[in-house]
This record gives sequence, C-alpha cells and structure tokens, in this order.
Amino acid sequence: MLLAVEPYLKENIDNQLIIKDWDGKNEIPIILRSLYKFYTTTILDFSCILVEIIDQATGIEIIKKHIRIIKKITDRKIILYYKKITRYRRKSLIENRIPFVIEDGQIFLPFLGLHLKNADDFIENKFKSFSPSAQIAFLYFLYNKNTVLNTTEFAKLMGWNAMTCSRALNELYDAKLLTYELGGNTGRSKKYRRIPDPDYFKKGSQHLNSPVKKVIYAKKEPLDSFISGLEALSKLSMINPPRHNIRAINSESINIENLEIIENLDVVNDKKVVEIEIWDYDPKIFSKNGIVDIASLYASFKEEKDERIEQALIEVLGGEEWYMD
Repeated sequence: MLLAVEPYLKENIDNQLIIKDWDGKNEIPIILRSLYKFYTTTILDFSCILVEIIDQATGIEIIKKHIRIIKKITDRKIILYYKKITRYRRKSLIENRIPFVIEDGQIFLPFLGLHLKNADDFIENKFKSFSPSAQIAFLYFLYNKNTVLNTTEFAKLMGWNAMTCSRALNELYDAKLLTYELGGNTGRSKKYRRIPDPDYFKKGSQHLNSPVKKVIYAKKEPLDSFISGLEALSKLSMINPPRHNIRAINSESINIENLEIIENLDVVNDKKVVEIEIWDYDPKIFSKNGIVDIASLYASFKEEKDERIEQALIEVLGGEEWYMD
C-alpha cells in the first residue's frame, strides 16, 4: 500500500501530506484501472494523483501515453508509485522527466526540483548556499518584513512559475528562515512569514552568494544599470571611491546591450572605463535611488579581506533595523 511511503514523504518533503484513495478513479477508462491503482495527495500546494504500477511490464512509451490520458482527465500532477524498480526503468523515467516515488525512499519530482536517493545527504547539502531564486526570495522577505503570502501569491508577485516559487520558499523554510500557517479554502494553503529581526539576516547571510557572475569593462555605462561595488559602498559610507565607475546589470540584459567591451588590461588601467558587474539576478528588483540593495552589496563583498571595506560594510549595515553585529 502507499501508506508505506507516506511517512517518508511527510518527513522529507511535506509534513502535512496525506495519501488517500482517489474517489474520482471511476472517471478513468476501465483499461487503465486494470493496470494501475489511483491515490490522491497534495505535496507543497501541488495537487497530485499517485498512480501505483500493477503491470511492471508496461513499456515507457505506453506509460507516457497513459499519463497524458490521466493528466487530461484530472488536470493534476501525475506521480508514479513503485514498490520496486529496475535500474533500467528508473533511468528511463528520469530521462523522460516522469515523476515517481519508490517504496525504498527514492524520489524524482521534477516539478519540485527533487531527485533524492538518500534524504539525509540531501538535507545536509541543501543549504550551504541559496539558489538564485531562493536568494531573491530571501531579499524580498528581508525588505518586506511583515509580508505573509502563499506560493501562488508569491509566484504572481515575482512573475515566476509555481515550481520555481515553491522551491525557493522551501529552501527558506528548511533553512528555518520562514514559518507558515495553514489556511485557505482547503485549509492546506501555506501562508509564509519570515522569522523576526535580527535573526533573519544573521542566519540567512550565511547562505548568501555573491550575485556577481562576471566582471567586464566597457567605454560607456549600459542602459538600466545600477551603481554597485566599491562605488556604491563609497556613496553609502566614508570609504574612498574607486578609479572607475562600477555598474551592475542583469545577466540577461548584457546580450541586448550595444557595448564596446574592453579586454586589454592596459587600456583598463590607463583609460577611464566603466566596470560592469554581470549579476545572477536583476539588481533592479531591490535597488533604491539608482544603487543596488545593501544586502546584495554585502554579499558581493562577502569574501573580501580588506579591513577598510569590512568596516565600511559594518557602517552601512548598522543603519538597518534587520542588522545586528
């Protein structure tokens, strides 16, 4: 029975998860009901049908066809359930991006970004650093401390799909930066809020990545760019400004900019150029008065060992209510 895997899914993915027989299975063609058993559950706000494989000999192309039929009828996420599985079948399901769970604890749920064989290893390694989407979510809650919202509301706010949003919020929740209460019409919608200051930034800053993917030099400032790096720090503190102007730009924007990039370091050293930081995410999201946001600026200097810069960062962060040295 599927109850054998329910405790594992609750412990490692969604502690509110409940697996039940699906009352709507009579909507499924009789031929499919002879090949599969059907159950229903909700995983992190995703309504799912769990389909237990009875006929292990069913080929992958037939499985794909059956999933299309079931999905069209139910309009839900379809997850295959196996008590046991061959290595060959497991590989073919992953190659075809077909979600599955196995009684021994193996999980492949691409709509949640999960591919687990050993849950303990996954939990241990998951939060060494934020993914770009989780870092954006962290910053949003940092600057909007009283925000309370669910996955759907956050996805609409950020213009993301539900999967990206769910993964980002789950990262923050598992890092113990968010809490949630259940509500909504079904009583299962998770309304997230962040933990109080100053613990939110203190704990979350450990997982921040520098948003800077690459640095290039050009003769002019790119459009829709923002003051960043040492220049931004100099405008917010008493530290001296750099020789060059420094601007941050979204990595997607650089492809459409008509910039004359300078690769000769002698020219960079001798001429007045613009240092351009290409960021993982759009600096515009949290910028203020043409300057990148303070937490992202802090993250960009996270590995800096210059005492002057460290002191300037403390000076800047000290003015924020969410920071405590």
